[in-house]
Amino acid sequence: MSEPVSPETAKAARAASGGASSAARLLPRENLDLLLGELADRGYTVFGPVARDGAIVQDVVTAADQLPSGWRDVQSPGHYRLERREDEAVFGHVVGPHSPRRLFHLPEERLFQLRRRDEGFAVVPEVVEAPKIALLGARACDLAALAIQDRVLRDVDPRYAARRSDVIVVAVSCNEPGGTCFCASLGTGPTPTTGFDLSLTELLDPHRFVVTIGSELGAALADALKLGLASEADLTASRTLGEAAARAMGRQLDPEGLREALYEAAEHPHWNRVAERCLTCASCTLVCPTCFCSRMTDRTSLDGATAERSRSWDSCFSLDHSYMHGGVARSGGAARYRQWLTHKLATWIDQFGTSGCVGCGRCITWCPAGIDITEEAAALREEPLPPRSRRL
Repeated sequence: MSEPVSPETAKAARAASGGASSAARLLPRENLDLLLGELADRGYTVFGPVARDGAIVQDVVTAADQLPSGWRDVQSPGHYRLERREDEAVFGHVVGPHSPRRLFHLPEERLFQLRRRDEGFAVVPEVVEAPKIALLGARACDLAALAIQDRVLRDVDPRYAARRSDVIVVAVSCNEPGGTCFCASLGTGPTPTTGFDLSLTELLDPHRFVVTIGSELGAALADALKLGLASEADLTASRTLGEAAARAMGRQLDPEGLREALYEAAEHPHWNRVAERCLTCASCTLVCPTCFCSRMTDRTSLDGATAERSRSWDSCFSLDHSYMHGGVARSGGAARYRQWLTHKLATWIDQFGTSGCVGCGRCITWCPAGIDITEEAAALREEPLPPRSRRL
């Protein structure tokens, strides 16, 4: 491994190789706690992966021994379990049910409160906290999802914008894809290329991390940790792992022409075949890192002294989601599944200029019926549409 270098030497190396993001560093496994300590010293609360309740979930991490070393998550349609690895890889898993979405677009929050006064009611606004958050272990698919949520929410939701105002991202490359991953076919992984301050690629024997610098803040962190420069052999090994992970993915979703195919298939009988399996339970939307539907709820105290409005996650699979004056627009499971899939892969592009899918595979894994979005999209694209079902 390389010897530590001074900040001046590292700065010169970056300048010689084209900028702050060009000079990869090396972080020994035993120094992972130094990274966590540096983030804490700068006032950031670190959220990272932990093994709890039979899954890899997102929680506050203050020490490296809280990370899920030696665990992998085995995933397939409708199936998830943890099992021990033969090594002590810290990030030898992929993604669990949690995504960074839950830290910035909260599952539930109060928006404001009304309190009765002698002259009427006074509005009590809710204070929006903007904590300093460090994301440790974020995968490329989740960084792509954050970019999508930023595009959708940042300019229209000041609460979301406040929570995204001071965030450090320490990403991690996926060396092994999960059983339901398909990010490579969408260009969103498995190796992070943007949206991070630092990105780690884990190498074993000896155990270390190749550190890619993605911002000036990331460069400052690397300088503060006095990280040595990565060798050409380390860089080659990290690239090889990323390329192998991309080739190993067993699923793909071809985005070429998919939007038009879904519009054409609006009346396809395949929607009814999906509905025979779909429970409309909304699990897919709750684990999706890009979904943003919400509902407003008003509550009044029994004595009439206070009232409040809160916002919570909702889903287009909920029966009341399409309620309008006179009734529900999408009463059947086929219509609700069509709404979800068509919005995710087609109308989202019209609205926001990007697909709403990043290939993380969570919706496949956590669907109790094992419905696979890649299979359903392929079927709707490839199965001939009966003439009587074509829209004029």
